[in-house]
Amino acid sequence: MKYSLKKDKFRENRGNYSRLLQIYCRKCEKPLFLYQKDGPGNLRRLYLDRIINKEKMKNLKMLKCENCKEILGTKYIYKKENRNAFRLYQDTIIKKIRKLKYVQENN
Repeated sequence: MKYSLKKDKFRENRGNYSRLLQIYCRKCEKPLFLYQKDGPGNLRRLYLDRIINKEKMKNLKMLKCENCKEILGTKYIYKKENRNAFRLYQDTIIKKIRKLKYVQENN
């Protein structure tokens, strides 16, 4: 399966550096989804437009693990950029970098 990294103003503002992360629940270690992380730094929020296959997450108010029902974060609007995101609770997820050979750049 191939995915494309988004190239837009948000990525450019963060130095045109992106990576694909596999996100897991820390409690049960079940894989949840793929996420495009732009720029350096810690993962404090998950922008909805960077979650791969996010259709089922659009109407959620809380980010929960489907397997163990652990609450991972709360939906809010990041005011600085006016973007929908999930604010992550501390130590609720595990992230692993996914190999980019599965990814196509989207110009």
